[in-house]
Amino acid sequence: MTDVEMKAAEEKKEEKPTEEEKKPVSLTPVAEIKANVALIERAVATLEPRFTHRVLRSLTHLRKRLDDTVLRDAINEVYTTDSSTKKALLSWLPGASAEQSMEIDSAPQSSKQTQPEPVPEGEVYLRLLIIHHLLTAPATHAKAMKLAHETIEKMQVLNRRSMDPIAAKVWYAVERVYELSGELADARPYFLAAQRTAALRHDDETEASLINRILRSYLQYNLYDQADKLVSKTTFPSAAGNPQHARYHYYLGRIKAVQLNYTAAHTNLQQAIRRAPPAKTAPGFYQAVHKLTIVVELLMGDIPERSLFRHPVLEKALAGYFEIVKAVRNGSLSQFQNTLSKYAAEFEADKTYTLIVRLRQNVIKTGIRRLSLSYSRISLRDICVKLHLDSEEDAEYIVGKAIRDGVIDGRIVHEKGWMECGGQKSGYGPEVSDVFSRRIAYCLELHNQSVKAMRYPLNAHRKELAAAEGAREREKELAKEIQEGGDLDDEGPDLGEGF
Repeated sequence: MTDVEMKAAEEKKEEKPTEEEKKPVSLTPVAEIKANVALIERAVATLEPRFTHRVLRSLTHLRKRLDDTVLRDAINEVYTTDSSTKKALLSWLPGASAEQSMEIDSAPQSSKQTQPEPVPEGEVYLRLLIIHHLLTAPATHAKAMKLAHETIEKMQVLNRRSMDPIAAKVWYAVERVYELSGELADARPYFLAAQRTAALRHDDETEASLINRILRSYLQYNLYDQADKLVSKTTFPSAAGNPQHARYHYYLGRIKAVQLNYTAAHTNLQQAIRRAPPAKTAPGFYQAVHKLTIVVELLMGDIPERSLFRHPVLEKALAGYFEIVKAVRNGSLSQFQNTLSKYAAEFEADKTYTLIVRLRQNVIKTGIRRLSLSYSRISLRDICVKLHLDSEEDAEYIVGKAIRDGVIDGRIVHEKGWMECGGQKSGYGPEVSDVFSRRIAYCLELHNQSVKAMRYPLNAHRKELAAAEGAREREKELAKEIQEGGDLDDEGPDLGEGF
């Protein structure tokens, strides 16, 4: 028994270090940048852009940990020799002290000098990191703009297709530079010229990024007509990534909502939510899309689900919109006006104020519908009091419009000054079939997009072909052996009369 207990104790001790070894060790920012540059070089050598996309997916997390020391050490690690590219990159960072420069010079370079200089894609990636770092402080925005223009010129001179995924991110950084500097309209000519060039070169990722940059520039200045013309004159690349598709559908949803096409706006916003990154990865975009979706659903006459307002990422951001939803659901015009005045600044910042103002008619229609379900006959004066309207003439006009639009089933008796309500509508009819048709179309579209998004390993069909050829060869050998084996009656044992 003692031997067994000792062995069990030794096995437990041996298991502990293995479990500790399995824990992933987080890389330092310098090591991560160096590994990313190595992945970019591998992508260029093997012509596999998926390695570059893997690097760019970590950009959002990495740029939050950047500082002058990290970038300087990373450049010194990537460029081991004193080249012009290294000096140009270091010139955009604050100068290092004499002691640091002495330490760098005194480092053993005999083994590192033989290494070749990284590919130009690695240099553009480092420039992209420096631009994002310079954008963190308002004092360095001018410096970031100079670096952005220099990087664009360098990309246009090199004109390498392996640089296209990084170029899309660079154009996003250029937009951020102009937006933070308050000069986003000045960047529009650069975006339009680059979009035409990307379309001619079939650079899908860059073209998709630039279309989104131009749309954002238009919507920032409320130029919805120009944005709609751009959408009608261009074709968004279907091969672009999900983040670009999510932004494009969000901008389309905003355009369609302003144009009173709420059904198309809701469809695009649902696509944006489906293609968007997880809520914790991109909380700002997740909140913006849901804010607009809630307003569009209210304008369509639907009430959003209550569970949406309990989401941990959306709970605080949607506080004002939850009050609007309650006012619309209750049909209380006074509650709606109070909420609108209380959260006016927030709605204007979200660019949803003009859409929410349109909800006043929906609030009144909801109130009239509730009254029609509660009363078989109600005077126009009582409607005025309950809905907080100004006069009976307004109540008569609104009730008449609600009856004409099919919101309620009833009629107005002008001689006696009341409204007579009919029975409730049946739950069946063409409206129900339209709802089911929209749901079926959405499910089919989701299925088609899922099939398109599936990825298959490269050259997997060749293994199946090789296996099929091997099976055919084995069948031929077996047939040949059977032919060469002779007759069973001559060579084999006597099997009886039945054979």
